[in-house]
Amino acid sequence: MKSAYDPRHRKRQLAVRELFANTYSKQEAGELARAVIAKNEELDSVISESAPQWPVDKLNRIDLAILRLATYELMNTETPPKVIIDEAVELAKEYGGENSPSFVNGVLGNILVKVGKETEGEKHGEEESN
Repeated sequence: MKSAYDPRHRKRQLAVRELFANTYSKQEAGELARAVIAKNEELDSVISESAPQWPVDKLNRIDLAILRLATYELMNTETPPKVIIDEAVELAKEYGGENSPSFVNGVLGNILVKVGKETEGEKHGEEESN
């Protein structure tokens, strides 16, 4: 079980807060948040395709910040997808509304399929069935 004081979790918390603040007005941001902001257009396109019933401009801003961060990590880092999604769901529980964790989990599941990344369990399952 990870601690609330885990440095990677705290880094993501800070990035989500900075991304959320930047949805209202341009603000100073750390390295991770700046990297996400630089790709907002691309990330929003992927999020829109994965949640077509929820236009990006209508999403809860904290959910959008969490989705942008997680989508960025799925597309641009070697972090295992399961870790990214688990972290995003934890952030949604911490900062979002009642339905945020399940919404974030569902959208990221769709994004995972679209970007073609597999979790370790899926890789092993495919190897066994082949």
